[in-house]
This record gives sequence, C-alpha cells and structure tokens, in this order.
Amino acid sequence: MMASHNVLQNFTAAGVAHRCRLRWEDGDNGDNGDNGTGPGERLRAWVPAGEQCRRFVAPQWWLLEPNADGWTYNRSVFSSTIVTEWDLVCGQRGMKQVAQSLYMAGVLLGGLLFGSLSDRFGRRSVLSWCHLQLAAMGTASAFAPTFASYCALRLLTGAAFSGVLLNSVSLALEWMPTRGRVLVSTFMGYCYTVGQILLAGIAYAVPHWRWLQLTVSLPFFGFFCCSWWVTESARWLVMAGRPQQALRELRKVAKLNGKKEEGDKLDIETLHSHMQTETPAAGQRHLVLDLVRTPAARRISCCLSFVWFSTSFAYYGLAMDLQNFDFDIFVMQMVFGAVDVPAKLVSVFTMTFVGRRFTQSFTLILAGLAILANIVVPQELRSLRTTLAVLGKGCLAASFNCAFLYTGELYPTVIRQTGMGLANTLARVGSIMAPLVRMVGDVVPVLPLVIYGAAPVLSGLVAAFPRCRRQCRTCSGAVLPSPS
Repeated sequence: MMASHNVLQNFTAAGVAHRCRLRWEDGDNGDNGDNGTGPGERLRAWVPAGEQCRRFVAPQWWLLEPNADGWTYNRSVFSSTIVTEWDLVCGQRGMKQVAQSLYMAGVLLGGLLFGSLSDRFGRRSVLSWCHLQLAAMGTASAFAPTFASYCALRLLTGAAFSGVLLNSVSLALEWMPTRGRVLVSTFMGYCYTVGQILLAGIAYAVPHWRWLQLTVSLPFFGFFCCSWWVTESARWLVMAGRPQQALRELRKVAKLNGKKEEGDKLDIETLHSHMQTETPAAGQRHLVLDLVRTPAARRISCCLSFVWFSTSFAYYGLAMDLQNFDFDIFVMQMVFGAVDVPAKLVSVFTMTFVGRRFTQSFTLILAGLAILANIVVPQELRSLRTTLAVLGKGCLAASFNCAFLYTGELYPTVIRQTGMGLANTLARVGSIMAPLVRMVGDVVPVLPLVIYGAAPVLSGLVAAFPRCRRQCRTCSGAVLPSPS
C-alpha cells in the first residue's frame, strides 16, 4: 500500500477538460440575461460604459461573464479531483505540481528525522508511530478544507512514508540471515510493484479524490495495530546496550520458529561474541565529510550522488505524468507498475553475470535515450510513444534495483550507512525537482522531456567511469565489493 501514496496524485490531481463557466449556465436559459442579475447589472450588456446616446445593436452578454465566475469541468472520468475542487487550472495549474513536490519534500525530511530517531529509540517504536502518522495525516488530507492545508497534510504524510519505508527495510534485513537478504529485499520490491498495479483498480472504483484518499489511508490504522506484533531488532538492542531485552526477543523468535531449545541455550556471552565486530563500531561517529575525505571516496560519492539524483528525477518525471500519453490512465498505471517485474528480474541477472557497473550505466543510458526519443516521435503515434515511456520507466526501475546493491558494496562498512543516507537524500531531491520541471513545459513544451532524458544519459556516462585502483586506508572497502 506504500505505492498508493507515492503516486496517488496521478488520480487525485488528474487534469480534466475545462472551460470558463458562463453565468447563464447557473440560471434558467440565458436568452434574456434574466439569471438573477439586477436590471442595473444587465444594462451593461445593452449600453456601453459611459455612453448616453448609443447602445449595442445586440446584447453583449459576455460582458456579464467575468473570469471570477469559475470553470466548468468534464467529470466523465473523475467526479472530483483537487484540480476541480480548488480550480487548479489556467494560471493556477502549476500548483498541483507544487503539491507533489511538497509531498516529496516531506519524504526527504522524514528520512532525515526518522532515520536518526530509529537509531535512538528503536526500529519498531518508530515504525509504529510512522504507521499512525501516515494513517492520521492521510485521512485528514481527505477532509482538508483548503489547498494550503491539503499541502501541509501531504507533507506530513510524506514524512511518515519515509519512516515506514526505512524502518521496514531495517527490521527485515536485521532479522534475516545474510543468505536470505537478497531474496527478502527483492520480495519487498515486488510488493511495491503490486501496489502500483493495485492502485489503478482502486482509483477506477473510487473516482472521487476525497474518497480515494480515504480508501488508501484507512488501512494504515490496521497496519499500526499489527506493527506492535513485530519483534524489535535484536541487533539494535545489543548495539543500544540492552542485551537482556535482545535475549528475550531472540528466545521469542526461536519459539515461533520451533527452536525453543536452541533459544533457551542463548546467553549474554553468546550475544556479545556474535556482535563483537559490530559493537566497537557502534561507539564510533562517522560524518558526511568521511565520504569525501579521500580521492577514492570523493569519486564514489560524486558518481553515486549523480546516479541516485537522476534515477529518481527521471523516474518520477515519467511516473507522475501518465495523462500525457493519451491512453486510459488506469491502464497506464497498471502497465507502468507491471513493467517493473521483468525489469528488476533482468537487472538481477545482468548484475550477477555481467556486473554492477555495466548494469547501472546501461539502464540509465537506455532510459534516457527512450525518453529523448519521444521528442521526435509524432503525437499521432501514441502506441510508440507509450512503448518508449514504458521502456524508460522499466530501465529506471532496474537502475534503482542496481543502485541499492551497488552503493552498499562500494562503501566500506564503517561509512556504509552514511553513504546510503547521502544517496537517499539526493534521490529525494530528484523526486522534489521532477514535478517542478514539468511546469517549464508551459513555456517550452518539449523542454521537460529534454531535461528528463538528458539527466539519466549523463549519469549513465558518469557511472561508467572506472573505479579507482589505488586503495587507501579510509576507503579500503570501496575498491572491491565487500563479501557482505
């Protein structure tokens, strides 16, 4: 259900055909202008302003139709969206892009806030809070009285989204043995893919934006209740100096797994012996400056920052513009979600048998070329345009899949989490910028595609740069992938 909030504005902020609403449409028939206006106001349709000796040959009813009267919308597909609710059209049409950018800004803030809070207070407690915040803020968004309050609530929803994501991944990986982590992370990725497909069906069944917002938010109250059943990370408990509680959690898990006898044999000394390589590192502080302290680390950090930014930037540039392809928006959402399945599968094979660097570079360049190709494809060839967009989106999904693994392998253990934090920050900045770039299309229609396509091509070339071969003390794990 996480995907439902990330790309929800494809439906809640869908653009609809509109025109200025004529005042007589709110009255009886408009033939004589008698639609609730007084005789003095109707006089403007017959007599020019300031004239005493002349009148119009025919009544000029348009003079009684100021723009403040509003707009009439085509509600055949969506009965209500935030566009029709708050008239985000004409001079205000860029505001729906601002709303999506504010949501992504919340995702960035949530990553910075809840990541550090989980290191201090634990994964499960922060996860539970974020489930509750996402449920509450998402539900409140469905009742937002103004556009400003809607944006504020969406920002808080985005922050909670990031907290749920980070702590879910941390708990899953910290409880899994090393041999099962790739399988679990891949499974979680495919669950997100299924969520994108599921959203298309939900949005089709619920065409009113307030009810749709409510439908995708209420389940998180249930997830909040279920999250208390999740076991706290024993690894974090030991690192936080709470080995007794870690022992209780491990014995609980052993009992659930039918290994109660093995669990009863565990003791504090066994825990410390297994954690002895990580416990000393827990007391060390590593700053962002460590990511650029040496030439090797600088090269890795700069290249990966560009890769993460451009991948997220182009990904959300495509994923949040489904209406641009002149196909049924619900079918497009399903196709854009389904393409992630083969894309991620292919990336796993190429990373295993060809290499990470080739996969990262190739997927980015191919995605950028697919986006740029749509610049020269005529609008009439909508099937070809859609195919190129789907290809680009699939390549970007594969790039994400590779970047997660590649980043973790390139950074040495002592600064790996710091490096992942930098990568996550740059990715969120890219997702914030993506909707705003769409606004420049009002000036030069082709410019957004140029920017969305050029960014992954350039980052793909950057990713192809050879890695450093000279090892250094701080970056000793960055030259060759670590066994973990």
